[in-house]
Amino acid sequence: MSETDTARGVTGEDEVVDLCRELIQIDTSNYGDHSGPGERKAAEYVAEKLAEVGLEPKIFESHPGRASTVARIEGEDPSRPALLIHGHTDVVPANADDWTHHPFSGEVADGCVWGRGAVDMKDMDAMTLAVVRDRLRSGRRPPRDIVLAFLADEEAGGKFGARFLVEKHPDLFEGVTEAISEVGGFSFTVSEERRLYLIQTAEKGMHWMKLTVAGTAGHGSMIHRDNAITELSEAVARLGRHKFPVRVTKTTRAFLDELGDALGTELDPENMEDTLARLGGIAKLIGATLSNTANPTQLGAGYKVNVIPGEATAHVDGRFLPGFEEEFLADLDKILGPNVRREDVHADKAVETGFDGALVAAMQSALVAEDPAAKAIPYMLSGGTDAKSFDDLGIRGFGFAPLKLPPELDFAGMFHGVDERVPVDGLQFGVRVLDRFIDAS
Repeated sequence: MSETDTARGVTGEDEVVDLCRELIQIDTSNYGDHSGPGERKAAEYVAEKLAEVGLEPKIFESHPGRASTVARIEGEDPSRPALLIHGHTDVVPANADDWTHHPFSGEVADGCVWGRGAVDMKDMDAMTLAVVRDRLRSGRRPPRDIVLAFLADEEAGGKFGARFLVEKHPDLFEGVTEAISEVGGFSFTVSEERRLYLIQTAEKGMHWMKLTVAGTAGHGSMIHRDNAITELSEAVARLGRHKFPVRVTKTTRAFLDELGDALGTELDPENMEDTLARLGGIAKLIGATLSNTANPTQLGAGYKVNVIPGEATAHVDGRFLPGFEEEFLADLDKILGPNVRREDVHADKAVETGFDGALVAAMQSALVAEDPAAKAIPYMLSGGTDAKSFDDLGIRGFGFAPLKLPPELDFAGMFHGVDERVPVDGLQFGVRVLDRFIDAS
C-alpha cells in the first residue's frame, strides 16, 4: 500500500477482505508429494506486503517451490519475551466441480469470502497482514517484539515449513515464549447474552499409519485360506468400528465445565450424545476430543481380478489424546492382531498448555471489547497444527484466530470441506480483536 493510501486513512478493516481474496487466488494446494504448485508465490506475496510497510522479511525455501516467509517487528520493549504469530499458506486440494463458487476465485458472495483456505487458514493470514500493515503505517509499534511466520506444508505435517525452520533456523525465534495461530478464537452462540469463544490450548497427537498383511499369492479360482485382503479387511473393519474409551484431559474437563455452566446443566463426558446434538457444527470438533480415534482412510491390493495378491495395505489416520499415546498404541495392536504389520507414515506428539496467564487475559479483554457477550474458554483440537513444531522450542501455543460467526454457519464443516467460506464481517471483527490483543499482550 502506498503513501497515498495511508493519507486516505485506509485501515486494516478496509483491506482485509482484499488480502484474503488475493491469498485464496494463489493456488497453494498441498498434495503431500511436491506435485502441487507450491507455496513460493504466496511467500513472495506476503513478503511484498510486509516490505511495503517497512519490514525486512526473509523467504526460506526448504524444497523447490516450498517456501515460508518470516519477519520480525521490534517492539517498544525488546527486553520482553517475544510473541510469535504464525499461519500456513498451503491448503488441501479442491475439486472445482463440487463448489458453488470456484475454490480459487476468492469470490465475495452472500456476505462471505469463498474459496479454499477461507478458514484454513488464509483468513488468519489476511487478518495478521491487515493488522500489521495498519499498525506500521500509523507508527504503532507493539509492546514487545513480534515474529511473523507464514509457513509452507502444514497440511502435510509441516516437514517443509515449520519443522524445517525449527530445525534449520531456530535463531529466527530467539526470545519467543508464546504463540498464536489457527483454529481458535471463533464464537459459539449460546444466546444473545452469551457467546463462548473457543481458545485452542491443546491438540491431539497423530500416528498416520500404513497397515500391511502378507498372504499367499495364487489363482483366483482356487480356495485360499491365507488371503491377505480378507485378513486385512477384517482387521480394518474391527478398527473402524472400535469405540475407544472416554478419557478426559484437563483441557476437556475445563471446557465441559464452562460449557455446562453456559448451558445451565452438568455435563457427563460418558454420556455426551444429547449435549453434542446441541452444539451444532462444533460438535464435530468437540466429539473427537473425548477419546483416541483411528479412522481407515485408504485401501490397496491386487492388480487383476483373477489373481490373489500376496500383500494388502491400508492407511489409517490415528489421533491420540495428550498423555494417552502408549494406551492408544497398545489398543491398536490388540485390535489389529498379530498378522497385521503397523508402521508410521507420519507421527507427531500431542500438546497441551494451561488456560492462564497474561496472554489469555489479553485474549479475553480484546474479545469483550468488541463483543460484550464474549467469554473465552479453552478447548482441545482433534487435529494438529504447526504449534507442535514450535513446542520443541519451548514456545507455548494457542489457537487464536478470532471470528464472530453467525450461529447457523457450520464452521467446523468448512475445514477441508466444499464451499469453504468466511464472513466478511467476521474478518473485520478479527482485525479489530487482533489489534486490541497486540496492545494488551
